Amino acid sequence: MTHPLPDDQRLHELSPKAYEHPADRAATAALQSIPMLDAVVRRLIEFGYERALRQYLLAGSVKLGSEQLPEVWASHRAALARLDLREVPDLYLTQFPIANAAAIGSRKPMVVINSRAFEQLDEAELRTVLGHEAAHILSDHVLYSTALLILLSLSGFGRMSVMFGLPLIAVRLALLEWFRAAELSCDRGATLVNRDPLVTCRTLMTLAGGASSRRLNLEAFVRQAAEYEEWEPGWDKLTRLQAGLMQTHAYPVRRVSELMKWVRSGEYDRVAGGEYPRRGDKADARREAGDAAEFYAERFRGFFRDAGAGIAGMGDQVAGAAERVADWLRASGRGSGGSS
Repeated sequence: MTHPLPDDQRLHELSPKAYEHPADRAATAALQSIPMLDAVVRRLIEFGYERALRQYLLAGSVKLGSEQLPEVWASHRAALARLDLREVPDLYLTQFPIANAAAIGSRKPMVVINSRAFEQLDEAELRTVLGHEAAHILSDHVLYSTALLILLSLSGFGRMSVMFGLPLIAVRLALLEWFRAAELSCDRGATLVNRDPLVTCRTLMTLAGGASSRRLNLEAFVRQAAEYEEWEPGWDKLTRLQAGLMQTHAYPVRRVSELMKWVRSGEYDRVAGGEYPRRGDKADARREAGDAAEFYAERFRGFFRDAGAGIAGMGDQVAGAAERVADWLRASGRGSGGSS
């Protein structure tokens, strides 16, 4: 049964482009340009993985609703409403000792909350987590994260890249960057739900430390994030880059730092105030590719520049790979006539 969503305080027709991170936007455009990928991945999820997982959750977890933890169900619906998502995904609570949640599925997504998250987070923090998952659904991240895992696990990915004309190393780099950047995007989406950036920071602190926010100091954690970002240039930053490239999630302190940069830029206030792109707006694929080029080139040059002038040439090589991603995106944009 589909329950109607409350209509107050919606960000009407909010486009995910309003809160998406540049790397997220760029890599999503790359995935959308692979011929037939959407259709193949959706079929794979819907007729295999998704159906089996839905049966598993029905059998082994607690399905929430108006008669089962109604306050959590109401918070879930309110998070969806704020982002103007009209369909209400099923919500499950499952036994797991690590505080986390996930949005899974494709045509009919589901949201799963781990029992530890329910026990550990206060009402505002739980709303933040639910808002984060709602943002994943609005951005269709579930589909593309599945596509990423398939592409990276295929033994024939090299042959596939030649067939589609993809720059293999650069695209792989971009896809992994997107996997982490998707979390940065959805931290922004969660903040549009809770309307308090410090609540999002508090939630990330709680998830990082595994203790209730009542026992932790948010100001100290924000200073910790600043200390991480302001670490003296040198080989430590190169080590961070090497370690980070293999991770699916950005470090919590980086997520706090990235979120506050977005807030300080004024973008959060503009979107919360009603100034944002709508879902029906046509995107400028070439402009977005240019933004991606600037983001990737500066990000990777900066890492190597901080590590020292002796390896500047290596930084240019990695930045060049990133720029080739943007070149390919531009070419794809011209070939497809853009996307919305």
